[in-house]
Amino acid sequence: MLFLPELTLLGAGLILFIFSLGQPSSGKVKAVATGLAALTFLISLLCVGSEGTLFYGAFQVDFFSQLFKVLITLGTLLILLFSATDAGVTKGIQSEYYLFLFMSVLGLMMLVSSVELLAIFVSLELSSFAVYIMVPMRKNSITKGAQIEAGIKYLLYGVVATGLMLFGMSYIYGLTGTTELSKIAPAMAELYTQPAAVIAILLVLAGFFYKLALFPLHFWVPDIYEGASNETTAFIAAIPKLAAVAMLIRLVNLVSGPGQVMATVLGVCAVLSMFYGNLSALVQKDIKRLLGFSGIAHAGFILLGLLTFQISGYGTAMYYIMGYLFMNLACFLVICTISEEGKNVCVEDFTGLHKRSPLLAITLTVGLFALAGIPPFVGFTGKFLLLLGALKQGHLIFVTLAAINTAIAIYYYLSIVRVTFCTDDGDRGTVTASPVTNGLAILLMLCIIVMGVLPGQFIEMTSTALKYIN
Repeated sequence: MLFLPELTLLGAGLILFIFSLGQPSSGKVKAVATGLAALTFLISLLCVGSEGTLFYGAFQVDFFSQLFKVLITLGTLLILLFSATDAGVTKGIQSEYYLFLFMSVLGLMMLVSSVELLAIFVSLELSSFAVYIMVPMRKNSITKGAQIEAGIKYLLYGVVATGLMLFGMSYIYGLTGTTELSKIAPAMAELYTQPAAVIAILLVLAGFFYKLALFPLHFWVPDIYEGASNETTAFIAAIPKLAAVAMLIRLVNLVSGPGQVMATVLGVCAVLSMFYGNLSALVQKDIKRLLGFSGIAHAGFILLGLLTFQISGYGTAMYYIMGYLFMNLACFLVICTISEEGKNVCVEDFTGLHKRSPLLAITLTVGLFALAGIPPFVGFTGKFLLLLGALKQGHLIFVTLAAINTAIAIYYYLSIVRVTFCTDDGDRGTVTASPVTNGLAILLMLCIIVMGVLPGQFIEMTSTALKYIN
């Protein structure tokens, strides 16, 4: 039971590999991949109560890791359900695409259970390299080769982030003499005032700053979001960030009580992420680039929960990334549905959407309102709790700057809503969505609203999960 979700993914990968040896239809491959994703989600859900260690203590299974595995598999399943039949990739390689998708998910699931530095590195690279390959698989007829450039940039930036992380890991091993997080924590409690320890932790965090698209490792985001297929972008924008938050919590918890230096560094990174992301998003016309810059800003908000170095702050960060999953997927569901033949969607393409597809227009609005932090949606509740937690720890300047960024973000989110509801559809045709897509739209809206109105149960769940990281 401890390794059953991962074994299921390995089996799914083997099945998809067998499919890749032939030339099955795109519809058949997608149906099989969706079924395997649903099976993995159900097994992850059944294994939530499992506890134990594997691989000589390098792999820890507990409620904290299992909760993230459920979210990772749920998010992947939702993306597969609303994605196009060919997932926007070149004809004939859909089997390979889904194979790499499942391998990336496997790496992320192993990552959230890894409690040893080398295991963390191997899991992170498994999840990353699979996505590096997925990005260039987009149809060349749509982007005229832009996906190749995006894939190369993603790889090069990722290698740099990995190098920084490995360098930091070598420092930590040199300072503590171990690679096990459980043994590093007590050693770092006495070393955190030393500059070498601070640098080591920051370098290791850099690898996950990259995954979460945090300043200063955010430069890859707009080009990769634009160059990858809509479905691949939806995956990159939501799923790896879940694992990144899980690992950031584990690593930041190593230096509990770190003093002002670490908190200041994290706070500066958070604020710079917010300003860079929001100000850049103001001028974007491509909706995926806009959501990419928006994601950079939201990563800054998540960091506000981590710089408190309190369990309550970590819990709020977990709650926010859970909500961000549903907010983001609500927007990408609409993007994938209205996109013609997998092409990128511009803001003007939402013109008159309220007449062409009222349900999709409402879904997009709910997602954008939540991202903007407008009540009663989960984005508002999450931002409020993050700001309140940081304020209680005395980070008034960071909280003030974050509040200013919330106001900036409202402008470009509501500008999309204005185009959606306050413009005529002109000659644009009606958007036809499948019953499955309509059902998912309603489900995502309910999740966004329920999490925003009733946050207590979700915060309690995250608090329970966090008891296992100490």
